[in-house]
This record gives sequence, C-alpha cells and structure tokens, in this order.
Amino acid sequence: MFTGIVESLGEITKIESEGNNLHFTLQCPFANELKIDQSLAHDGVCLTVVKCDSSSYTVTAIQETLERSSLGVWAVGKKVNLERCLRLGDRLDGHMVQGHVDTTGTLVSKESRDGSYLLKFEHPYSQDNPQGITISKGSITINGISLTVVDSAVGSFSVALIPYTWSETNMHLLAEGDKVNLEFDIFGKYISKMMAVRL
Repeated sequence: MFTGIVESLGEITKIESEGNNLHFTLQCPFANELKIDQSLAHDGVCLTVVKCDSSSYTVTAIQETLERSSLGVWAVGKKVNLERCLRLGDRLDGHMVQGHVDTTGTLVSKESRDGSYLLKFEHPYSQDNPQGITISKGSITINGISLTVVDSAVGSFSVALIPYTWSETNMHLLAEGDKVNLEFDIFGKYISKMMAVRL
C-alpha cells in the first residue's frame, strides 16, 4: 500500500529481458536502505526488489504488468517516480494507493498558468468497464502521484500541479502524446462494481 507521495526520482541504468519478463536496474538516493523482497512503487507500479547493493537495485516486471502499464516502453536513462510502501502509523498525506495500475492514459495537453500547471489526460473508458471513472475534486494516481481531479469527463480528466510537484517528479518531463500509468480511486472502483452488479 502507498500514498502517492513521491519520495525521489530514480534513473534506469540497465534493462535485461528474460523470457517475457524485464529486469530493470535503477539508481536512487536511498538504494543503500533497500532490502530484497521490499516493495516500491515505480511510476505507480508496485515492484519487488530482487537484487540490491549500495548504489542500485533491480526489480522484475512480468508480462501482465508490461501489458497494463507503460513499463514496456521504458528505456535506459528514464527518470522514474519512486515511493516506498506505507508503514503503519505513517501520515497519509496523499490517498490510499495500491500500486496496481488499471490502465495507461495519454497526455493530450499541458498549460502553464502563471504559478501552476494544468494537464489534461485521456484514457480508455467504456460502458463495459465503468470502473475507470473520475469525479471532479476526487483522487487519481498518475505515474504514482496522488493528485486531485480538476475537470472530469467520460474518458478524460485534468489535474493542476503546484510548482513543487511539477519539478520534483517526472511530470515536467512529459510531452504531449506520452503514456502515463493510471490507478483510479479504489473506493470509487468498488462502488462502481457494486452498482454495476445491482443494475
């Protein structure tokens, strides 16, 4: 479980394939604190540390993860948002994030607004999959970042970022057309599922 509050940016230094799996090696400021079997969110995707040393660590993504997220197009040198898992007793500064990406979205526009940044995303939504919904002022996780929805429509939404979030995460590196990992609000997904069953 995570909160969507990014701790640091990591940089991919090596990618190795093994069957349908990809092994990602990253460097980050807290690599020397990590342990094997520890869970970390990488752009919102929960991955397990399988190897580590004082300056880097390795995680593995299986085919299901690669198909559902943007990890399949990652390249060496990419900057990734990192968050270690929530500890009992910690403050919940963001919202409840599982690290289980629902789908990818596409950045369709970004706009500087004299002190903030407005970004609009589109995502696949259908009546057959009503769990991918957003509501104005509700929570959404984009690349592992807990954000508040500004405007919500069918298959799209926008978010506003303060300068700190813009500069301290990889959001400022996004270009229009780039894919991002989306995790919709877990409570909203449960409610949507229950309502769909009733109807």
